[in-house]
Amino acid sequence: MRTCSTPPSATPCTWELRDVYAVGEEREVYEAYLQDRRVPADDSPFWGGWLPLVQRTVARGVKVWRARVVSEPVTDYIRFEHAITDANLRAGEQVRWLPRRRASTLALPGNGFWLIDDRLARWNVFSGDGQALEPDHTEDPGAVKLCAQAFASVWDLATPHTDYRI
Repeated sequence: MRTCSTPPSATPCTWELRDVYAVGEEREVYEAYLQDRRVPADDSPFWGGWLPLVQRTVARGVKVWRARVVSEPVTDYIRFEHAITDANLRAGEQVRWLPRRRASTLALPGNGFWLIDDRLARWNVFSGDGQALEPDHTEDPGAVKLCAQAFASVWDLATPHTDYRI
């Protein structure tokens, strides 16, 4: 089984579990996408410096992995995420998609998370309607191990972005 880290480079991994996010700063770009399938340019303020950060991180030899567990048929929001993911790939992220029905036998944490350096898990906590709440984190080795194993399980089953069709 793969783990998130590939020594000697620490690897940040993120995983997303929701089919809809109602994050305020995305609202305008998301609504534009719904109207005419427009996606934000790589240098757009929408990215808030994320893409340059990924580029710098990858240039240092660190892999950045993102896995998304999604329901099918996908929501309009997941269609939006799929459409903008090409920018993540250009910046150097590796992104995979796992249909939720294929995750049924996996032990998965209840929230999406970032796993940093195999030592810290930062959970992204959302309300039922998709509003971002205060994130939580832990350095508890058991929780970090759970997240690393769950991520590896999802990653192994997931489809690379370039091959995932919605």
